[in-house]
Amino acid sequence: MTRVLLTGASGFLGGHILGLLRSENVQVAALCRSAQAAERARALGAQPVSGELSDTVALSAALAEPTDAIFHTAADTSQWRLGNAAQTRTNVEGTRRLLFAARAAGVRRFVHTSSVAAYGRVEHTALFEALPRLGVESWINYERSKALGESLVREAGLRGDIETVILNPAHIFGPGDRHNWARLILMIDQKKLPGAPPGSGAFADVREVAKAHVSAWRTGRSGDNWLLGGEHASFLHLIQRIAAELGRPAPRRAMPATLLRMYAAILDIVGRISGREPSLTPEAVALTSQRLRVDSRKAEAELAYRTTPLDTLIRDTVNWLRNESMLLPR
Repeated sequence: MTRVLLTGASGFLGGHILGLLRSENVQVAALCRSAQAAERARALGAQPVSGELSDTVALSAALAEPTDAIFHTAADTSQWRLGNAAQTRTNVEGTRRLLFAARAAGVRRFVHTSSVAAYGRVEHTALFEALPRLGVESWINYERSKALGESLVREAGLRGDIETVILNPAHIFGPGDRHNWARLILMIDQKKLPGAPPGSGAFADVREVAKAHVSAWRTGRSGDNWLLGGEHASFLHLIQRIAAELGRPAPRRAMPATLLRMYAAILDIVGRISGREPSLTPEAVALTSQRLRVDSRKAEAELAYRTTPLDTLIRDTVNWLRNESMLLPR
């Protein structure tokens, strides 16, 4: 039986990838940092393996059995400077250790979840695969650490040590989300959203992103990468469409970026004094003030990637949250 190691199996995207792999009768070992993560992975049909990306002994143990591929979806997505050191340890050094363990164990293929963040903030053109990874020069550590982690994977593939394929999703949206865009939906539902940021994004269906990962593993050219975008919309439009689905009020216009930056700067100072991450950071303001556009034609042609209409994606996500009793009664 084919065996793979999956990191981030208890996460949003990792859970969807795990479900797809198990539906194809692939044996999945899931690297789990906690008993709770192990319980969730086991419930989804995985074989939990205790350990962290920082633990080289645990990584070697996870790969003690013959392993055909590694799906590396685990990442630290913090957008606050006080988390920079921990984020770099996970996104860069963790990836380095996992690649080393993979090569030592003779793993043939490494499927890496990067991000559009690796490209930095590109305002005047839609992202496409050949653009430089400006994230390595970014003051936002999430962008920088994702770009550096991706470069490690790319270098390993070029050396021929291991076959590598890289996926660069945009804003991943969909059912099964408890902590990402679900927080925005919950704030709208609870009428706690302070306002809409002025930027725009590309919203990728988590189910299609998961399928693209499996397709890249099966048929993707080693050393290649694919951008995974979706329907483009301003954050204001997104919020208005979510509010309409929930039957809640929505802002009529976006907040000015200058005002958001001032507010985030104040919260940042308070957070650094208290040690508690603020609800809005300067990094988050920068990321949600950009006008992101993503060209997914390569993934559509080579991985059968598909864009889900945003209204369908919102409806499916809201229905899932409602079934999980995470939304207020209508």
